[in-house]
Amino acid sequence: MKRSEKEQIIADVKEMIEKAKGMYFADFTGITVEHITELRREFRKSNIDYRVVKNTLVRKALESVTGYDQVIPKLVGHTGIAFGYEDPAAPAKIIKKFRDKHNKLALKVCVLENQVFDGTHLDEIAKLPSRNDLIAGIIGSIQSPISSVVGAINALARDLVTIIDAIEKKKAA
Repeated sequence: MKRSEKEQIIADVKEMIEKAKGMYFADFTGITVEHITELRREFRKSNIDYRVVKNTLVRKALESVTGYDQVIPKLVGHTGIAFGYEDPAAPAKIIKKFRDKHNKLALKVCVLENQVFDGTHLDEIAKLPSRNDLIAGIIGSIQSPISSVVGAINALARDLVTIIDAIEKKKAA
């Protein structure tokens, strides 16, 4: 590989690192081409980039971005990187599902919102709700008190109308 090609790969990986909200470094040793194709297909469905790049090139890309010193020692052996841009926990869910199904793909380390976690935390990270689920929960909890207030105001208005109606009937009688 020519030096210019290596520099281009480093620049591409650096750009992916800077854009990603979640990065997952996994050891794909022993995985068949059929299984890796299945994994890549699942990643594509969720708008997740999966790249296999030489560790030395990834190391140089990580060194050019601050805050990833803990990741560099984990770059040993075969390494595939999943980059999650929208939902940082989405790749964890796919990796866990794949690992449970095929008993392969060991997670070395992951980075969520610039926080580095050991690969043993995959199960906890995969259980995190997605960004959309969190937003829906927040909006629901905000709307709940508002709808209660509206219901109370409607009940007062209904009761007031009932009282006025009763007074009118009493005066008419």
